[in-house]
Amino acid sequence: MSKLIIPKGYKPVLNLYETQNAIGTIKRIFEEKLSKALNLIRVSAPLFVPANTGINDDLNGVERPVEFDIRETNTYGQVVHSLAKWKRLALHKYGFPVGQGLYTDMNAIRRDEEMDNLHSIYVDQWDWEKVIDRSTRNVDTLKSTVIKIVGVICDTLDEIKKLYPQITVKLSREVSFITTQELEDLYPALSPRERENEYLREHKTAFIMQIGDVLKSGIRHDGRAPDYDDWKLNGDIMFWNDVLECAFEVSSMGIRVDEKSLDEQLTKAGCDDRRNLLFHKMLLNGELPLTIGGGIGQSRVCMLLLQKAHIGEVQVSIWDEETISGCKKAGIELL
Repeated sequence: MSKLIIPKGYKPVLNLYETQNAIGTIKRIFEEKLSKALNLIRVSAPLFVPANTGINDDLNGVERPVEFDIRETNTYGQVVHSLAKWKRLALHKYGFPVGQGLYTDMNAIRRDEEMDNLHSIYVDQWDWEKVIDRSTRNVDTLKSTVIKIVGVICDTLDEIKKLYPQITVKLSREVSFITTQELEDLYPALSPRERENEYLREHKTAFIMQIGDVLKSGIRHDGRAPDYDDWKLNGDIMFWNDVLECAFEVSSMGIRVDEKSLDEQLTKAGCDDRRNLLFHKMLLNGELPLTIGGGIGQSRVCMLLLQKAHIGEVQVSIWDEETISGCKKAGIELL
């Protein structure tokens, strides 16, 4: 059953027509600014990939992909969870040089997602990936990239507020960087999500770093697949959301695994069986470029900038009856 939060006194700032128009405007502005800030070009991307190749994003390793048989090829395809691995293969195939990258619209189905105000079984992202070299495969590159993305989001907000002056969202451009272990040390009695809320309540914009490995307490801050992000060089971009009064993630990103970190993380995660898959073989053999990349939630960004209380106000998806009736009663119009 999905979890629905109704903010006290919530009333949409924009009506349905204005909302649809604003969504399109945000996407156009954001894409142009992102491509310039990170030196990216737009490419076409798949909705589905071959099964049993290791190309699909396994997320936390337990989510079931939507899989289907293909009559003509007598094989199976999987609807993507994300394009985390496909993008790196594309950079290799297309011959992208160091310092340049790609971005694309990513549309996914995550059938096992726990639905709430922020989560839907339909996921739409700007997926991006950029080639780096060994000398720039470090935390400074990670942090500078985060600052650029935050700047793009804030610049997009400024443009939207000129068109819709009734929007009162305020975002901080100042990014506070903190690791998951530092968060645990700050708030040892709280859960990972509660730690994020407390930290963002004070700092407003943050990048929570080093997600995936086990903390000193013996738990993980959050799950992260072992075969795309380097757990020492990744994180989540978060803003404080005044409407929902919570930490609000807009992007999961990081410097990607190299041969050494992939080897270590596959063993830690108990996923050594993946070593024989196409993607993993190429990576372990040093055939793929070193990269940094991530996904930026399109509906998440629209939701944040347009002061929406529910992700269903900015995307079309399927919801349970309790969510539908609860939103209707509260005046939240689901698309």
